[in-house]
Amino acid sequence: MSARESLRIAIRALRANKLRSALTVLGIIVGVGAVVCMVSVGAGAQAEVSEKIRTLGANLLLVLPGARNSGGARLESGTQPTLTEEDAASIRRELVHVQVAAPLLSRTMPLVAANKNWVTLVAGINSDYLVAREWQVANGRSFASGEIASGSKVAIVGSVIVEELFNGRAGVGETFRIGNVPFTVIGVLDKKGVGAAGRSQDDVVFIPLSAAKSRVLGAVRGTTREALDFITIKISDAAAMPEIERGLEALLRQRHRIRRDAPSDFRIENPADILFARGAAVRLLGSLLITVAAVSLVVGGISIMNIMLVSVTERTREIGLRMAVGASRRDIRGQFLIEALILALIGGLVGAIVGAVAAVVIAWEAGWPILISPWAIILACGFAGFIGISFGLYPAYRAARLDPIVALRFE
Repeated sequence: MSARESLRIAIRALRANKLRSALTVLGIIVGVGAVVCMVSVGAGAQAEVSEKIRTLGANLLLVLPGARNSGGARLESGTQPTLTEEDAASIRRELVHVQVAAPLLSRTMPLVAANKNWVTLVAGINSDYLVAREWQVANGRSFASGEIASGSKVAIVGSVIVEELFNGRAGVGETFRIGNVPFTVIGVLDKKGVGAAGRSQDDVVFIPLSAAKSRVLGAVRGTTREALDFITIKISDAAAMPEIERGLEALLRQRHRIRRDAPSDFRIENPADILFARGAAVRLLGSLLITVAAVSLVVGGISIMNIMLVSVTERTREIGLRMAVGASRRDIRGQFLIEALILALIGGLVGAIVGAVAAVVIAWEAGWPILISPWAIILACGFAGFIGISFGLYPAYRAARLDPIVALRFE
């Protein structure tokens, strides 16, 4: 019997019991779908983490103020105004491997340009902040040292501000007001996209730190004008990161005159660690679900074996007739193996489609890029085929070992 004839007979046998065949491959569908979905989601999450790190800037540390107590309650982190520009200058001066230490002071403020209004994050920085974040000025220029020192009313804006305030015009040379203070745009930043916190990094206005303190933000914060929101530190050597963190802790505790047994009034964060932890959590969840998927595939294989054994019993007379007219044991074995393989491959293909659709939905909901790996689909379908052959071997062997005379007498 040719392979083509065996394939035709197998398809006819499966079509004769459509519902039973469909129920048999459910385990394979679930298993392959879970594998394809989780591999695709994991790849998308990893790409999203890499992109966030790229837009955030490499080798960064953030120093944030601590939390203060009020009425016996401990307020949120960052409410204790403990960081100053002198801290940033000392970090840059005292610690090796520190490329820049950029102070930042920010607040959400209303912007007005002609008849346009927009509310966004206004941040006071110096030129070091753009270096730390690896942020390029796409149009115009960065701050001059004289503008930083004198607190000039100049601004560098993100692309969202250009769209919202200036209808997408070049932006450079345009004027707008932050509160009641007029500023002139001298540069437009290149696009960074959505940041790690889920907020657009292009929806921002940068002004000189001195101008922020004296003209805009310092007067409305209700706190000391010297207090910073955080200090961004760029490290020149990633391998020195742990050493820098220890040195940073010691330096700031010394500067803030904190007793040895007292907690720090600041905290140090590595943004890349947070993103990597997020990616690792997704990968761990993916590994767990792939393990469940493997169990599901095995269960699917057992279902295939069970149905094939039932099929052998139901078709015992048919097997006897085929042997009586000349079919060899190899032909019988091959026919049942083909049936098991077809069931597994159908389950694999349907599962791959279901998994890909699920991955698209999850990636869309999470805002991750969609990365459906063809290799994940090929490997999942290949493993499903292996399961089908493995669990179809015993029923095929049992059918091939039937005695033709006994099979013909079977009722």
